[in-house]
Amino acid sequence: MRRPSRPVVSFSVLLPLLAGLPAVVPSVTQAAVAQPAAGEAQAQSQLRDFIHFVRIARFDIAADVGRQLLDSGMEPEDFVDLVDRSREGTRFEEAIASAMRVPIVEPIAAELDQLFRAGKLARVRNPEEITRNIGLLTGGLRARQIGREGLIAAGEYALPQLLEAYLQNRDPNLRAQVQRVLVDLGRQSIVPLVTALPDLDPARQEAIVDVLGLIPYRTSLPFLVDLHQNTRNEAVRRASARAIGRLGGNANADVAGLYALLANSYYAEPGELTSFANEEHQLLWHFDPGLGLVMTPIRTEVFHEAMAMRMAETALAIDATNRETLALWIASNFSRELDTPEGYENPAYPPDRRGAMYFGVAAGPEIGQLVLRRALDTRNTPLARLSIDTIAQTAGPRLLWGQGVDDRFPLLEALAYPNRRVQYEAALAIGKSRPEQSFRSSERVVPLLAGAVRDAGTLTAIILTGRDREMYEADRSVLEAMGFRVLPPSETGLDGIEAAIAEAPAVDLIVTRLGFDQTLLEIETARSSSKLAVTPVLAIMSAEEEEALRRQYRRDQTVAVRRALGPSEFTATAEELLRVASGGVITEEEARSYGSRALAVLRDLAVSNNPVLDVAEAASILMPVLRDADGLTMLDVAEILAHVGSPAAQRAIFERALTADGFEQIEMLEIVADSAKRFGNQLDARLVRRLVELARSGDEDLATQAVAVMGAMEIENEELVPLILSAQPGSAPTVSNR
Repeated sequence: MRRPSRPVVSFSVLLPLLAGLPAVVPSVTQAAVAQPAAGEAQAQSQLRDFIHFVRIARFDIAADVGRQLLDSGMEPEDFVDLVDRSREGTRFEEAIASAMRVPIVEPIAAELDQLFRAGKLARVRNPEEITRNIGLLTGGLRARQIGREGLIAAGEYALPQLLEAYLQNRDPNLRAQVQRVLVDLGRQSIVPLVTALPDLDPARQEAIVDVLGLIPYRTSLPFLVDLHQNTRNEAVRRASARAIGRLGGNANADVAGLYALLANSYYAEPGELTSFANEEHQLLWHFDPGLGLVMTPIRTEVFHEAMAMRMAETALAIDATNRETLALWIASNFSRELDTPEGYENPAYPPDRRGAMYFGVAAGPEIGQLVLRRALDTRNTPLARLSIDTIAQTAGPRLLWGQGVDDRFPLLEALAYPNRRVQYEAALAIGKSRPEQSFRSSERVVPLLAGAVRDAGTLTAIILTGRDREMYEADRSVLEAMGFRVLPPSETGLDGIEAAIAEAPAVDLIVTRLGFDQTLLEIETARSSSKLAVTPVLAIMSAEEEEALRRQYRRDQTVAVRRALGPSEFTATAEELLRVASGGVITEEEARSYGSRALAVLRDLAVSNNPVLDVAEAASILMPVLRDADGLTMLDVAEILAHVGSPAAQRAIFERALTADGFEQIEMLEIVADSAKRFGNQLDARLVRRLVELARSGDEDLATQAVAVMGAMEIENEELVPLILSAQPGSAPTVSNR
């Protein structure tokens, strides 16, 4: 924290005091003026010092001076004014470029650069500056050039005033210059202009349509075709036909289809539909006849979803029967909910509107399948989970697999999706429906349910550090502290640990510390793998290569690119990546929930003797679980195995009963008896002798339950007779010498 500077007492004040004369103290106004002047001088000095020390390679001092500048709390526009007044603009930008290549000063230089650029943007986007630049358009050549450059830099933010200037009829020269700016702004002009279009009179509609026809992007086609087909004004119809023709469109095209196509484009979040790619906010538009164009900032994370929903709603208003468009709206709404920053009130979605799940469930299972198909195709794990939830709540067996979507069966495809949560939840949805007819991939359901019992809490990670074994060990210690099991190191990347990957129930995280080219190769190798296709990747890069890789994957939420991290930062970054990409680490509580839900479904399938999903396929997974389980889990697993007609299953139940005690041992023996009733005695002679020993127990309840097992197993008489004889008062069993 900076210490407050000491007040400066000038010599002119001090001298009279020394002479015994009354001091002449400056007025309050003079002092107030002096303080900003002193602050300005200090900031100018710090700016020059920063530039100087970067130029002479004293980067440590430059970092300290730069931090002082940042700590002064200057607003971005004030900082730009400071640089301008210092006449050091060129040298400042050169110093920033040099400092960005030096680790010790790079973070400070990045902050100063961001402050400077933010100030320049704020300046050109200031409404007063926009008005001034529009006024320059009617000046001389140099003035017009300055005005145009300022308006182009302001971009979409200048549209309200540009539209007003374009639609005025007082100055034809200004109108012509503004039209040129609107066309040069390209995509950034389109959405504001088409937003205003429906509320304008025909003459102004015609003027806007002429501009849209000159902007060579097809984003405006749905609006132009809509206007062409619905206007009653012949001049507007002809103008819109001309504009549609210039853009290569068809004036008689399906309007709803065009809006749906644009909604799909927004959903994909392409760069060409993002006005301010590296900024925190984008702009939403509406038109008020009294105010004109009105902009509303919206967080970039949810901008594309807002636009996709808006376009889909327009399409559905025209054609409410289109299932694909409705599914797109549902998917966009789920994505909006997933991407909304915590605590953020989305201006495009009022807080009193119902949540996304309400609409997802209301849309029914067929739409849910379409949403799931989209999630699988785009490898969107959180969306896949939500769509499976809607299907599970609304679908009967026929719609789970009996009715495909374009010859595809998304819920069945989800059984092979490379994320455990998605696989478990798909298997639970299918198993809970108790299918009566066989279907493709049915053999995967029961093993997945058994895996949810055994493996749901297991976390597995891969660390790729090439030949740097020391770094591998450092990262492994952090991941193991987080609860991960880490696969062995590999100097040859993922190819070198194929066998270990295949044996793992799932891979939850990949950490790489490789160069740009090798990191890119490993990520693409993972994405082409059926098991690693959606595994989150934490790529830790050098300062020189970080930005290049970040640009490569800036729209991929499953890849986080960072530079060197300390253990706590590493942990926090990994946890956040897992949360965004797949819902976070499966917690102990969540693992127990998956296990208990899976056991309940397996038990129902076993009790109903389901003809399609055979619980015997779970036996090899559940028998090892039974050895370590206790309490209700032990009893549930045993009850499932009691419906499996294999000697190994019956032996596993009985052996676990031998190690139990009290009430649980009696319950386990009762389950052994149930197995025996179904499949007869499948115990070997050694275990039968142990059963007879239990029957001789002094615990009446235990002994009674043991003989019940013997009866159910129809144990031979020679095993039973000694029990009868030993029970005679005053007698002992006869021992034969034969």
